[in-house]
Amino acid sequence: MTNMDGQNLGRLAATALDRLGDYPSLFFEGNWHTSADIHTRADRVSAGLRDLGVAPGDRVVVMMANCPEVFVSYHAIWRAGAVVAPAIFLMTVPELRHVMVDSGAVAVIATKELLPKVLPAAEGLGLKVIVAGAEAMAGVVDFAELESAAAMDYLDVGVDGLAALLYTGGTTGRSKGVPLTHGHLSEGAGAARSVTYVSGITRGVLALPLAHSFGILVTVGGMHATEPPVTALQRWFDAPGWLALAQQHRAQAAALVPSMLAMLLAQPLEDYDLAELRFLSCGAAPLPAALAREFQRRVPSAVVMEGYGCTETAGIISATPPSAPRPGTVGKPVPGIELRLLDLDGKEVAAGQEGEIVVRGPNVMAGYWGTSQEGPAAVVQGWFATGDIGRLDEDGYLSIVDRKKDLIIRGGYNVFPRDVEDVLLAHPAVASAAVVGREDPRLGEEVVAFVALRPGAAATEEELIAHAKAHLSATKYPREIHVVQAIPLTSVGKVDRKKLRQQVRDA
Repeated sequence: MTNMDGQNLGRLAATALDRLGDYPSLFFEGNWHTSADIHTRADRVSAGLRDLGVAPGDRVVVMMANCPEVFVSYHAIWRAGAVVAPAIFLMTVPELRHVMVDSGAVAVIATKELLPKVLPAAEGLGLKVIVAGAEAMAGVVDFAELESAAAMDYLDVGVDGLAALLYTGGTTGRSKGVPLTHGHLSEGAGAARSVTYVSGITRGVLALPLAHSFGILVTVGGMHATEPPVTALQRWFDAPGWLALAQQHRAQAAALVPSMLAMLLAQPLEDYDLAELRFLSCGAAPLPAALAREFQRRVPSAVVMEGYGCTETAGIISATPPSAPRPGTVGKPVPGIELRLLDLDGKEVAAGQEGEIVVRGPNVMAGYWGTSQEGPAAVVQGWFATGDIGRLDEDGYLSIVDRKKDLIIRGGYNVFPRDVEDVLLAHPAVASAAVVGREDPRLGEEVVAFVALRPGAAATEEELIAHAKAHLSATKYPREIHVVQAIPLTSVGKVDRKKLRQQVRDA
């Protein structure tokens, strides 16, 4: 492992190339890209950005489908001393415009298929619009033009210089900007890799959106590698294509969000040779235990490991040691992270008891960006309150109970949506589930569930209520279940409970 002390990402990338050498590192849509090629392209694009007027500290929005140019763009921006402001491709035009305005961006880099969002979002803002993979058009800079610039040395803004400005999913309101330094990203990724590293595991498939904090964590983690990592990259996640790549490249490891795992389970996994697959890391949203068990049953060579983090902590708080996984937990806090569980009075709780997770460490942001700050200070004396409810066991393994704000209080009894969702997901017909509270004049709140069924499966609302009633106490089981085509997700792949609550109110 490399030194986990914070490093400038330009320096980290250069030392990684020196350490690992030039080799075919990235496979994308039939073509191999070498590590030196990506490094050289990044140097040229960095110079091209500076020629366009991008200065140290400037924010550059990146809204791209997964492709080699995302890696090139990130490294180029960092080497110019500027700041990456990643935008998930699922964002709407108003959401993207909010990122552009709130960040004060001077430029945006896009792939051609996302121009229908980028151009109206940027209208009237005076941003330089750069596009990769499109024919020349008026008012737009061709990415290839940037690559024609003569390479320059990278501008080292130090460990404390801003590297990324990520925007939260906005499930409770307008998304907030999370400023992360070079040190935050390098420390977080290094700590995660120190826990999850297994010698000889070098081949992976990557379909996470590279604009997601989880995708950036994996990206920066690769710069800490001591063995040359090889990645097969997917432009957009699709389950059959992912499985074909995993088989073709004899993938040993992959990182997914739970919704991707659910889509894989809907495929005929037994038709693919996945015997080399050893580790599947899940994060970014709660992983239903039933999904992990089913995948391990159908792909017995693989261990599904859950980790935990959030945008405000550079994507990592805890990780599962591959040699000692503990199903139902998200592993242990990574090196450098201090973690406490606090009750409603702010007092620390004992092992086995539930409390809000608060963390402090070298990868934790200092506070939200500029005008995005809402309410009281988000970070107090270095401690960040995650809003998640957790429980530590005697061995230090962390379990996530639920989001504090999602707690339902029915007749004075606490109901955590995840407890109900896990029971519904255990029904053989259910593919995904989400639970919210509905105002009730007698009980305060009532439990309401939404479920999407597996392809070809059938189940009535009455049958699902009976299933829940058989496995949950009278205070918890939902009296109201809606069967829907799909559970709505936010732009970062989490259940959109705000939308579900609105549906309940409108019913």
